[in-house]
Amino acid sequence: MSRRLPALSPSRAGDFRQCPLMYRLRVVDKIPEPPSSAATLGTLVHAVLEHLYDRPATERTEATAWAMLEPQWRAMVAKDAALAQLHVDAAAEEAWLAEGRGRLTTYFSMENPQRLEPAAREEFVEWQLEDGPLLRGFIDRVDVAPDGSIRIIDYKTGKTPLPQYGHKEKFQMRFYALLVERLRGRRPALLQLLFLKDGGTLVLRPSDDDLAQIEFEVRELWDDILGAARAGAFRTKKSKLCGWCSFQALCPEFGGQTPPLDADAVEKALGVRPQAA
Repeated sequence: MSRRLPALSPSRAGDFRQCPLMYRLRVVDKIPEPPSSAATLGTLVHAVLEHLYDRPATERTEATAWAMLEPQWRAMVAKDAALAQLHVDAAAEEAWLAEGRGRLTTYFSMENPQRLEPAAREEFVEWQLEDGPLLRGFIDRVDVAPDGSIRIIDYKTGKTPLPQYGHKEKFQMRFYALLVERLRGRRPALLQLLFLKDGGTLVLRPSDDDLAQIEFEVRELWDDILGAARAGAFRTKKSKLCGWCSFQALCPEFGGQTPPLDADAVEKALGVRPQAA
């Protein structure tokens, strides 16, 4: 079996930008992380919205989505028993599921799924950039109009970012637009993020310049990642986001001890070997 090529996804790109050490611990060391309540809620709501479109259009109602939520959660726990530890008791679990129902209610205030027939849902996409990384990701939904126009939809279970923020979300959507253009031979006309906590939207209409810029950013970022790998030095980058990081015990910024870098693991994950090794 051939070895899977090193790849870059929007999530891992965001990790490296946020903190190169966090990226290393996830991608190279593959340190297990405990499940988080917010991320798991996102996974659950995404699963319900994906499978909602398996139903006939007349059944794609808010009541149907609500009824799907708890069985989908039980299926997730059956696959990963660690998820059962997210909640201290049944009351906490029910409050968390109520948050999920709230996100679904917001979704139905934003779209009418009975009038939509997606071309793809949770679509795995990848494309090898010439002299660059293998780009990879999952797109929540792809809609194709009768005239062939493409719309990419992404569900976010958090709240709408303030205007001065949202850079990570915009990078992700343009990253997907680049992938879709390369794979389908047509640039998406519309990129739309739906924020299901507060009902906000973010709409982008990518241009040729946008996609040229995102390709430049991806190549530059990949060069930085490979540079860190060759040097064997994935630096820390302290920020307000550190409070949500599960690696504090391994981070020198918090008095932790980072494990020695395994040169073989670097080569396996990124295709290059630290020069000092």
